Amino acid sequence: MLVERGLQAMNVELVSEAYAIAANYLRRSGTIPDTLVTDEHLLGIIIKLLQQGEFNRIRLANKAIAQFQAQSGARAVA
Repeated sequence: MLVERGLQAMNVELVSEAYAIAANYLRRSGTIPDTLVTDEHLLGIIIKLLQQGEFNRIRLANKAIAQFQAQSGARAVA
């Protein structure tokens, strides 16, 4: 799936680890539903951050969580 999106093979593990960290936190906090379905919005945020040069999986996950929550909060207000 990630290779089809144009990511290099070496980054697939980084993206999946960062996604797992972020999704686990967001599921436990009740922000996203507790399902096995990939949240495309969260995945898109992680890929965008990776393309901008973030390669640390913890920082990648934390920035993705912050952006996801900020965008979710903005949607809830609107």
